[in-house]
Amino acid sequence: MRLLSVLLFLSAATAPALAQGPDETVGKRIAQDTCASCHAVTADPDAISPDPKAPRFLDVARMPSTTELSLKVFLRSSHRNMPNFILSPEEMDSVTWYILGLRKK
Repeated sequence: MRLLSVLLFLSAATAPALAQGPDETVGKRIAQDTCASCHAVTADPDAISPDPKAPRFLDVARMPSTTELSLKVFLRSSHRNMPNFILSPEEMDSVTWYILGLRKK
C-alpha cells in the first residue's frame, strides 16, 4: 500500500500540468512566431504590418465586430491570402485572448 502511494505521488508530481485555460503570453508568442511575418502583432499604435494588406492585430482587436467567437471562426477558416496553419484548441484560445487583450492597450 505504501509503495502504491509513493508511485501515485511521483506520477502526479512528474505529470505535465494540465492546461489552465487561455494564456495571453502564449498567444503573443504564437502571434510573433506565426503571424508577424505579415501582421503587426503588438500593441504599438505606430507599428506597420510587413504586408500592407495584412491588418494590424491592434486594429482587428478594436473592430466592433471582433469577438471571441468571430476570432475563433476566422482562425479555423481558410483564407486566400493567408497560409493554412493549424492551431490546437488551446493555442487558438490563447491567440484569441491575446488579440482581445490588445483592446485594453
